[in-house]
Amino acid sequence: MTTKLDGPLKREISVEGKKYTLTITPKCLHLAPKGRRKGYELAWQSLITGDAALVTALNESLRMIPALEATRRTKPLTPAETRQRGRTKKAKG
Repeated sequence: MTTKLDGPLKREISVEGKKYTLTITPKCLHLAPKGRRKGYELAWQSLITGDAALVTALNESLRMIPALEATRRTKPLTPAETRQRGRTKKAKG
């Protein structure tokens, strides 16, 4: 038999050597660095409907943007570089 969750339940956990406080309430999960109030919150409804997976995928795609921007060229191509890129090798035959 399970116990009904009426109020908040707090537990300390360690993730990669850092201490966090996990608070489980009837409405959500809340994970914050130990001694802090701000952290990550996940509503039970979001977890059930799949919105949490969508948010995770969105955050992962947004995290990739700085890596993509770092690979972009910072200065424009010179006319010679532009012509060089426009040329194609002719097939030998």
